[in-house]
Amino acid sequence: MSATVLRGAPRRPSAARLGLHRATIELKSFFRERDAVVFTFAMPAVILALLGSIFDGVYPGSDVTSAQYLAPSMIAAGVASTTFINLGTSIAADRDDGTLRRLRGAPMPPSAYFIGKILMALVVTVGETVVLLGIAVVAFDLSLPTDPARWLTFGWVFLLGATACALTGIAASSLARSARSAGAVMNLPYLVLAFISGVFYTPVGQLPEPLVTIGSLFPLKWMAQGFRSVFLPDSILPQEVVPSWEHGRIALVLAAWCIGGMVLCLTTFRWRGRRGR
Repeated sequence: MSATVLRGAPRRPSAARLGLHRATIELKSFFRERDAVVFTFAMPAVILALLGSIFDGVYPGSDVTSAQYLAPSMIAAGVASTTFINLGTSIAADRDDGTLRRLRGAPMPPSAYFIGKILMALVVTVGETVVLLGIAVVAFDLSLPTDPARWLTFGWVFLLGATACALTGIAASSLARSARSAGAVMNLPYLVLAFISGVFYTPVGQLPEPLVTIGSLFPLKWMAQGFRSVFLPDSILPQEVVPSWEHGRIALVLAAWCIGGMVLCLTTFRWRGRRGR
């Protein structure tokens, strides 16, 4: 009789299924906050439109304009914004208002919460990328590649870069003492890295060497370089730090940050705020 009862008992949902359900909740919550939606999508788009209009000229030896050179780097900045900043601030807010503490006590595996957050960030990141590509194509005549190999490169750079930034953002969320301070804590390193990674400066090869060295330690520089290799011709390579797209090194650095970000999440993540809420 007991065996019959056990066979008839409903199975508990898997962590993946709960994570998908959690992602739906996260997306609904995100799109209900209209000011957050507008700021998230508008900031990289406005920066691209403004800087693309300010920068002028064509690089010697190629037909690439300054605005076209800027566009792939801004796509990388958009990916970092919607993953690193958004995840860091939203998790800090969940910790501050007690949401994390309540979820920790619920009959739900902790991995489901993170799956939901990361899936939400990936959906928003895809939307941000589409918006930036649309601006670059319509306003600055950026040509979309026709070679499938280039789109394959875009795919693995996007996935590795978004994963690395998302995991780093989850880990960095523990640095914020409260939801109010989370925005400043997450935006400051993002803006600094955007400048030293050459996102707001063209061409990258003209950055001071110390900044290039520091920027090369972080994923944003390599993600931007990977996207430039997709959308720009090889004739622009003399404007890079080295005359090569370095796809192998890009993959190695981004994969290392994915592993490092996971380690940081496992060792530094806190379910409760510092005030013990």
